[in-house]
Amino acid sequence: MEPTLQRRIFSPPRFRWRMDVTMPSSTLLLTFGLAAAPMAALAGDASPVARAFGNTVLSTYPDGRTALLWLKRDGTYTAKGRRRTPSSGSWSLKADKVCLKQAKPSAVPFRYCTALPSGESWKAKAVTGEPITVKIVKGVAS
Repeated sequence: MEPTLQRRIFSPPRFRWRMDVTMPSSTLLLTFGLAAAPMAALAGDASPVARAFGNTVLSTYPDGRTALLWLKRDGTYTAKGRRRTPSSGSWSLKADKVCLKQAKPSAVPFRYCTALPSGESWKAKAVTGEPITVKIVKGVAS
């Protein structure tokens, strides 16, 4: 009997997602409100996202809990979700939206994008779909 060759079909690993994907839902949500490419920000602070640099993006959920997000000029961010779980990753602009891509504590295979902010505070949806209110607070809150 001759050996037969079998083709192996590659199938990517399956992921199980939990909604608290540590992407501090709120972190993703709040960042959304900021705009302007990191490069534009480096060239000058005329970017809509510029007002977030050195300040805190605060997202408030219906239950009163809050999430914190800090955008950096170099296109990275750090955050604390409403359970104060830390996370970090990169942010970018896509059309009229700001997008977050989490890298730590675990990388997620998608970006969370949201519309740019308007006014002092604005309504948005968290990555979980919950309605949130977002605003930029002066300084680095904890």
